[in-house]
Amino acid sequence: QVQLVESGGGLVQAGGSLRLSCAATGIIGSIYVMGWYRQAPGKQRELVATMTSGASTNYGDSVKGRFTISTDLNLQRARLQMNSLKPEDTAVYFCYALVSGNNFWGQGTQVTVPS
Repeated sequence: QVQLVESGGGLVQAGGSLRLSCAATGIIGSIYVMGWYRQAPGKQRELVATMTSGASTNYGDSVKGRFTISTDLNLQRARLQMNSLKPEDTAVYFCYALVSGNNFWGQGTQVTVPS
């Protein structure tokens, strides 16, 4: 079965950087999209960044210019480089993959940027 395992969350001061990683295992089929969403307390889950198998990227407006997504050629590993972090970036970050038409989510990793 497909599993997405995130790592790299933590606490960082405003203006600092963190890098998140996600590894996909048990993949049967083609990964079309891999990326990250986040959910802050009391808010809806929102797009952070995704990359398609064609190397097209999509970023949430609030992270453009600060966050960068990268993946390996098979989209089985993804990394999210987060720079210039702000308190409003505090959330649980979820790895996401679209595999053969099915959505998969990781368990989430907490990122905290104190104000």
